[in-house]
Amino acid sequence: MNRKLLLMTVAMIATTVAQAQYVTYNHDSPKQNQITVMETGTGALSPELYYTLLHNNYKKSAAGKNKLSFRTLAGINLYNQEDEAESIDSALVKRAEIEALNVADRQIDLAWLAEGDKINAQMERLQRNIDRILLAGGSPDDKERWTEYYQVYQCAINETKNAYMPNAQRKKEYLRIYEDVVQQNEILVGYLARRQNATITGNLLNATYDRTLDKGSVLREAMNRWNESRFTVRSSQSGGNTDSGDGDETVNKGN
Repeated sequence: MNRKLLLMTVAMIATTVAQAQYVTYNHDSPKQNQITVMETGTGALSPELYYTLLHNNYKKSAAGKNKLSFRTLAGINLYNQEDEAESIDSALVKRAEIEALNVADRQIDLAWLAEGDKINAQMERLQRNIDRILLAGGSPDDKERWTEYYQVYQCAINETKNAYMPNAQRKKEYLRIYEDVVQQNEILVGYLARRQNATITGNLLNATYDRTLDKGSVLREAMNRWNESRFTVRSSQSGGNTDSGDGDETVNKGN
């Protein structure tokens, strides 16, 4: 009994599933005409009386606003954009090549290879002159001031090396730094010369001030020079000179 009930249940389920999967097709001519007009613009809307009374404006413009015309126009526009897209692509490729060269130009510092030696030479000269400040009689404040100048130029050099710029611009910056360092070197050399001359002059003045004079020795030396000159004059004269014995000389003048 149970077996028969189970078979009947399975048969009913299978029949229900079969009926659920069955699809019916009912042709609707007015809907088909409307879809045809909307898609391709061909055919006529029906029922005509319905569209004439209620949708007359749509009836007049439906065929001209079909999707096929818009699809055709869009395809034509896309076809016309092909040449423009190719030109844009070519321009982008050329631009990429230029930018690749620019990147290579900015990554390799050729300007420093050309100008680095003379800049380093001027920086070394500036450092040597700074080290002479105290020896020339300058103050520690003066040395600190010039050391800060040196650090400013060294920072400018490092920043120019690390900057993202073409070698032509980088070379201009290096040359500006070089000119400034040369100018500051000339100013520092003039400062050292003035300090050196002032030190020498001060030493000479101090030496003269500290010296004590022996007036007696000066007088004796002057007297000795006068006697030597007197004896020289007497010996050079002949016959016309007489000695009075007291250090005075007389000269007989011929009449």
